[in-house]
Amino acid sequence: MTSRAVLFDFDGTLADSAPDLAAALNRMRAQRGLVPLAIEATRPYVSMGGRGMLRVGFGMTPDDAGYSAMRDEFLALYAEATCVHTRLMSGMREVLAELERRAIAWGIVTNKAMRFTERIVPALGLAPACVVGGDSTPHLKPHPAPLLLAAERLGVPPAGCTYVGDDLRDVQAARAAGMRSIAVDYGYHSGEHPAQWNADATISHPAELLEHL
Repeated sequence: MTSRAVLFDFDGTLADSAPDLAAALNRMRAQRGLVPLAIEATRPYVSMGGRGMLRVGFGMTPDDAGYSAMRDEFLALYAEATCVHTRLMSGMREVLAELERRAIAWGIVTNKAMRFTERIVPALGLAPACVVGGDSTPHLKPHPAPLLLAAERLGVPPAGCTYVGDDLRDVQAARAAGMRSIAVDYGYHSGEHPAQWNADATISHPAELLEHL
């Protein structure tokens, strides 16, 4: 089926939010007398959210004592400056304009909580047809529920949707939802190359998305 809608993951796919997330982490490190981490060191962990940031910044996992308090601290600091250095990925604004020109609906499905997403999206000058956050359903990706909710809100059957993301969970969620999946290798992934995720296509630049619709 021809794609009638395109859904995007946010961090590392639609936008480069790594600088603001890294800034919050480095504020925590500075308060503890630790040197700041380079953005290159934190970028691969951004798609994991606060869990990933605490892992790279402090070697912590959710099983560690004090993890919940540290996570709350990190999120509070991030909330103070969610869209200072965050920018759309290079070439993405032109892609979104072309989708609208073709009358292809587009939206956002992210594991990022809505309290952050609903502030960042308008700050970037975006007007998606729908936004589904990590707390919009009881489940996070790779569960298909967030993607299916987005399709419902758009009024488009899942088979008519394409989901674009930079994490294996994105491909898994798309497959479980019955959507086409496109993996991006310009995002925040670590470990396996996106070409190994068995997505329907892998792209290296946002503009390449248009070739697969």
